[in-house]
This record gives sequence, structure tokens and C-alpha cells, in this order.
Amino acid sequence: MERQALGSVESASILSFFMLFLPYLSSAFVPTDTMPAVLRGFSDHQPVTPIIDTVRGLLTGTAIGSSAVMAVAWSVGLLLVGFTAAALLFRRRTRR
Repeated sequence: MERQALGSVESASILSFFMLFLPYLSSAFVPTDTMPAVLRGFSDHQPVTPIIDTVRGLLTGTAIGSSAVMAVAWSVGLLLVGFTAAALLFRRRTRR
């Protein structure tokens, strides 16, 4: 029997369930300045907000500031974390 990284399909789907709500807690629907302090703190420091701000700025022709740099940094960082985790899990699974 093959060992799974998360144990079951249900536990893997929980991660995608939580990731589904990240756009709702970003600047996609309302500006972060109008959010309560707790939500604003989370919204300003998550990967979806700079991506949304960059796309919105590019489509409307407004200034994007440093959001493009932050969007690329978040994307590259998440890519590196995902690649490293996948490589470690693959190495652990194939080492027998």
C-alpha cells in the first residue's frame, strides 16, 4: 500500500477549501482601507492582494506601485516552497 502525503483525499481537499476564501479576504472586492483592522492586517499580507492590485492597475492604467514586485515575490516564493515540498516527498517516497 502506497503512503500518501496528507493521509486521505478529504484532508487534501481541506487545503483547497481554505484557499478558496483567500480572494474574499483580499482587495478583490473592497479596498483594504475600508476593512476592520484585523482583516486589513491579514488582507495586506497575503498573496492574492498584490496580484489583484497589479492586474487592476494594469487593466485600468493606474499606478501599480510596488504591488507587481510583491506579486512576483509571492508567486516565486510559493513556487519554491511547493517545488521543495514536492521534491522532498518524492525523494522520501522513492527511497526504499
